[in-house]
Amino acid sequence: MNSITQRENQALGAAVLELDVNNHAGVMSHVVGLFSRRAFNVEGILVMPVGDGAASRIWLLVNEDARLDQMIRQLEKLEDVLAVRRHGADHAVFERLEEFFR
Repeated sequence: MNSITQRENQALGAAVLELDVNNHAGVMSHVVGLFSRRAFNVEGILVMPVGDGAASRIWLLVNEDARLDQMIRQLEKLEDVLAVRRHGADHAVFERLEEFFR
């Protein structure tokens, strides 16, 4: 997460997107490709398998932007995306990681 702190992300209007996806080769490429094609920057990415490994959870730290709602709708249309949830920048997943890099 570059040199931006959690507090600065809140001031800039960051958001955390939490995606449940099918876990197989190419899924991450489809997800980040969607952001790349639209020149939408991703500040942080965390991915972990869930359950038996057939699915994964992806957390994306992104800046709030007028285009974010449309990005979420586009994510929901991807075949391997099972669910998308939007959280504020204070979501615990990136806050805990930040502690490791201090």
